[in-house]
Amino acid sequence: MAEKMLQPDARQHETNRDTQQEPKTAPRMGWKELYLKEDWWAIYLGLGIVLVAYLFFANGSTIKWIAVTPGKWSSLDQMWAEFTAHLPQYCVQFAMWLAIFSISLKALGFKLKEFIPSFTFIYLCSVAIIIIGAWEKAHHYNLEPPLVALALGMLISNTTGLPRWMDTGFRVEYYVKTGIVLLGATLPFTLVIWAGPVAILQASIVSITTFMVIFLVGRRLGLDRKLCAVLGAGGSVCGVSGSIAIAGAVGAKKEHAPIAITMVILWAIAMIFFLPLVSRALHLSTGVAGAWIGTSEFADAAGFAAAQAYGNMAGTVPGIPGSPESAVWGFTLMKVVGRDIWVGIWAFVLAIIATTRWEVKDGKKPEIAEIWWRFPKFVIGFALASILVTIISSNYDFAEFNKVVKPLLIAPIKNLRTWSFIFCFFCIGLTTRFRELASTGSKPFWAFTAGVAVNVTIGFILSVVVFANYWTNLIR
Repeated sequence: MAEKMLQPDARQHETNRDTQQEPKTAPRMGWKELYLKEDWWAIYLGLGIVLVAYLFFANGSTIKWIAVTPGKWSSLDQMWAEFTAHLPQYCVQFAMWLAIFSISLKALGFKLKEFIPSFTFIYLCSVAIIIIGAWEKAHHYNLEPPLVALALGMLISNTTGLPRWMDTGFRVEYYVKTGIVLLGATLPFTLVIWAGPVAILQASIVSITTFMVIFLVGRRLGLDRKLCAVLGAGGSVCGVSGSIAIAGAVGAKKEHAPIAITMVILWAIAMIFFLPLVSRALHLSTGVAGAWIGTSEFADAAGFAAAQAYGNMAGTVPGIPGSPESAVWGFTLMKVVGRDIWVGIWAFVLAIIATTRWEVKDGKKPEIAEIWWRFPKFVIGFALASILVTIISSNYDFAEFNKVVKPLLIAPIKNLRTWSFIFCFFCIGLTTRFRELASTGSKPFWAFTAGVAVNVTIGFILSVVVFANYWTNLIR
């Protein structure tokens, strides 16, 4: 009987992949929400990982063993040796993910006999995807794991397809929400302080301006306000994560998040080539170029690849001053620290706007409580994880943080965050149909592209002109 009568949250996700329906107002479950909503389970899972990691760290150990990821390889023999050497770790990690997700999805009303084989398929493909990304020439051929995951998923979805029952394992939102909570743990507020007012100011200017341009141009083109908000978030903060978070906050239609994600990926790929090429032509210092890339890129993985590629030119290409570390650190401050942290701010603000202004009909007064029901709760987990790691790292200076806290505590959490995001990207591809995206026309593309033009221009002015001295001397 329990498997036949799906819980409310499970029913929301049992929508046919080929239908396009606008989600209803978030159901009010009272205290049952604490175990019947993916948001809360993402918080429990993410914070649980952080707490376990801290317990190991406090006792002089680390969770690196279970947070395994493939090492760099240059030949098939080396790749196979690396994989087989860590096979027991992959098996234990798979068992960990499977157990945690199974417990939560059982509580949400999903069928484990469908989820277990589906997730097994997802995990095995994710291992292969991350191994491809560990190839030493992966950056050269633009084979970043998130992009490979998305492309492979779309290829499968739009060609052979998979059985419908496997949809149970394609929990896009659950995986990304878990990843965002873990993202909070890798962004302690001490990093914001160390970043300084210049980095935060520049990131804030870019985030606000880009969002407003995309939203206003989209509205001028006649797009739905909620789609404009999702597109704006995808362009102004952390791409895929921002799109999904804001889609939930404003009650967007089913197809809105995939549309925004597609725009993010298209322009992220373009910027991998464009930004380093222009930076090289202008002989920008690595710190300045890293800041511009962090201001103008739309996906963390793509931006990191671009920053790393340009940073490696220092010392090898005549006329490019700086160090490789400056490019990566400049990008990190602008994108990973400065812009990504806006996901929680935009989610809160837009949940209020959507509830109190956009959805008021026939003179009916908005219910303030609806803001809470609509607000993406996993953002709370993001903040709590960040606060927890902030407290832990508060006794360390910057040098000690990089030497002790980052490799033993932050790095393993970041590895598990990578796995969660790869699950998400792969499932996005598996649930995306080109015919659904094509039905929206070209207007979302032009709205997003307007934001790209402004984003790149403002980012260049701030990085190369206004704050050039700061970024040039980022690492002395």
